[in-house]
Amino acid sequence: MSSTARFLVAESETSEARERRRESTGQTSGESYIATLRSIVPDCRCELIQPIATNGRERASADIADYDAVFLSGSPIHVYADSSEVRRQLTFMRQVFAAGTPSFGSCAGLQVAVAAAGGTVRENLCGHEAAFARRIAPTQAGLSHPMLAGRPAVYDALTIHSDEVDRLPEGAVLLATNRVTAVQAAEIRLGPGVFWGVQYHPELPLEEIADALRRQSDDLIDQDLAQSQSDVEAYASMIEALGHEPDRRDLAWRLGVDEQVTDTGLRQTELRNFVQHLVNPTRSRRSRD
Repeated sequence: MSSTARFLVAESETSEARERRRESTGQTSGESYIATLRSIVPDCRCELIQPIATNGRERASADIADYDAVFLSGSPIHVYADSSEVRRQLTFMRQVFAAGTPSFGSCAGLQVAVAAAGGTVRENLCGHEAAFARRIAPTQAGLSHPMLAGRPAVYDALTIHSDEVDRLPEGAVLLATNRVTAVQAAEIRLGPGVFWGVQYHPELPLEEIADALRRQSDDLIDQDLAQSQSDVEAYASMIEALGHEPDRRDLAWRLGVDEQVTDTGLRQTELRNFVQHLVNPTRSRRSRD
């Protein structure tokens, strides 16, 4: 595998959402994904696209099969809304499946793949799941699935979302679940394409989850997850501080998290497994052809 890995990273944020996120975090969801991918595969070449844009289909469809992997970032997009942006995003995902290029998605990325393959998405019946997805448990299938290799029997992960998968597509495999969100991880196959996805965010550092809580503070108060803006800020500040100093046992204790959240490598488990088990074998086959 002497050639450099080529990754296509697809954002589903609107231009307004991208700018708002850049103002608070310094980068868009796709840019955050690229930073993490480069930490895992240092010499990778990444291209960032926005399939929901009016010119997204033309840019995305030409050479998807030439990439080693496609990644779908998180987003405030509601996949069940019938809009031109959603339709363009679903068209792009069906093109990814048709190309046979391995793909991975987080949060809205999972929901896009589900809808593109024939499943359904809805507003989360238990309300927002914010900051941490608690007590995620692999299913029987998940216990032996390579995407979750290295995860313990129960673990927490960074998350923030208000929608959830309602019904997986035919033939999809549920890999992990918890009390708040039934589908926390899944594998989806459609035609020659294989997609691995999670409802949480293995690509994000703690600081970006803290920023997301601040941006969505009004929603968190409406959901009774906080009583005031100062409550949100106090919680977000602890998460941000733990991101800066991951060895702070006092902060980990107060937040109720362990090394599955604080250790960067463990937090990125699913992405690293995706590269190892799907991306690298694909690149090896291509180098032999």
